[in-house]
Amino acid sequence: MPDTVIETPEGIISVGGMPRGDLTVRTIAMPADTNANGDIFGGWVMSAMDQAGGIAGVERAEGRVVTVAVEQMTFLRPMKVGDVLCVYTEVESVGRTSMKIHIEAWARRFRTKIREKVTEATFTFVAVDDDGKPRPIPKRG
Repeated sequence: MPDTVIETPEGIISVGGMPRGDLTVRTIAMPADTNANGDIFGGWVMSAMDQAGGIAGVERAEGRVVTVAVEQMTFLRPMKVGDVLCVYTEVESVGRTSMKIHIEAWARRFRTKIREKVTEATFTFVAVDDDGKPRPIPKRG
């Protein structure tokens, strides 16, 4: 199945549809983040996704959260030095002490207006108190 290509009003060409959720983290891929092949480490991308999920989780839980699980992650495209990694988050569900956050990583290709989805996954976070024990997530009215 071919990728969906969309041109946005800002002139950005989006390959793989449109990002889902809120832009939470943006960072640039640097030479120190590469493997021996010159590609950006998948772990570097995953770390940025975990940071973005943590930000979204803290906002929703109104306090400290910890990552407890990551559901399937498949890397669709490589990141290269100079690409801007844009990470989008969306809270999917909230339980008593845990929440699932859908996280997408997109590359804004170096010196272009092309944006491509790199990977996505659902992360599970648990709200914890000062002692690291699970605590209830406040209800939203």
